[in-house]
Amino acid sequence: MKDVIVIGGGASGLLAAIYAAKSRCKVTILEKNKVLGKKILITGNGKCNYWNEDQSLNHYHTYNEEILENILTNKNQQEILKFFDSIGIIPKIRDGYYYPYSNQATSIQTALIKEAELQGVEVITETEVLGVKKENSNFKISTNNGIYTSKKVILATGSKACPKTGSDGSGYKLATSLGHSIIEPLPALVQLKANAPYLKEWHGIRSDVSVSLIENNKQISTQIGEIQLTDYGLSGICIFCLSGQISRGLSQNKKEQISINFLHPFNINTKEEFINWMDNRNKLVQNRSISDLLDGILNYKLINLILKLSHIRREAYWHNLSIKEKCLLLYRQANTLLGITYCESVFR
Repeated sequence: MKDVIVIGGGASGLLAAIYAAKSRCKVTILEKNKVLGKKILITGNGKCNYWNEDQSLNHYHTYNEEILENILTNKNQQEILKFFDSIGIIPKIRDGYYYPYSNQATSIQTALIKEAELQGVEVITETEVLGVKKENSNFKISTNNGIYTSKKVILATGSKACPKTGSDGSGYKLATSLGHSIIEPLPALVQLKANAPYLKEWHGIRSDVSVSLIENNKQISTQIGEIQLTDYGLSGICIFCLSGQISRGLSQNKKEQISINFLHPFNINTKEEFINWMDNRNKLVQNRSISDLLDGILNYKLINLILKLSHIRREAYWHNLSIKEKCLLLYRQANTLLGITYCESVFR
């Protein structure tokens, strides 16, 4: 009989087990993978972004703000940072994002596993939990390797965002069997699939932009950052930040669109500003085609696509373009509009 059994040995399961063990509980982790913390290794592109300085409630979408307010206290936030210091993680901080100084997610995985070991946590791997029942005041946990009993159970199975790491949604069934209700899970912090015909033409481009979410023809949110243009749609941190809102909108049959402003770094927002800016560039860099003028500002594949969508020849000169063509060129650079059809996890 254990005091606490933690189902799932990812980041949350490891933290829960460590703190339960610090409270002098006998703790066991049941993990279906061969190793603990498998999903940690793919976070932050293998660098593991384990903390963010900006913990504002505005970044969380929930129907239970009071619960979050009680969790995201300054005291708790400081406790988390002290904990990572105590297990040997030195942070490398970039724009408020915390990574291990090694730039390797394995540093976080190894440190958490070692701390669990030092706290006396028992780890049983390659053990899949099939069911949980409460009998009297204890819990009986059925697995492919037999039955375990404990006084308390912590469910830390993750969502269904990354099945290949073990997060396949099985935890929802376990929670439901114990009487919990599940709000429909929707993708968040994910890439977006779009319906434009030219996606393969811009595949592989990265660009600093501002992106706006337009829902039912109304702009409701804007993010600034690097975007990744892909053959299926859009990715990048600023896209991830909007994806939760888009998921909810799509689930309610709302029309979701993303507007991309490639000229954001140059603070160009109006027709007049764009024309003056291009006039000055045309005077400074003389005897250049429109393609040449845009070269060095935008990726060459993006230049070709924008000119194609604007029906402007690469060899054309700025001073020969009509006002209509100039406005269309601005529109394609400052307001490229994509209809979003689906939100999907990056890790499948």
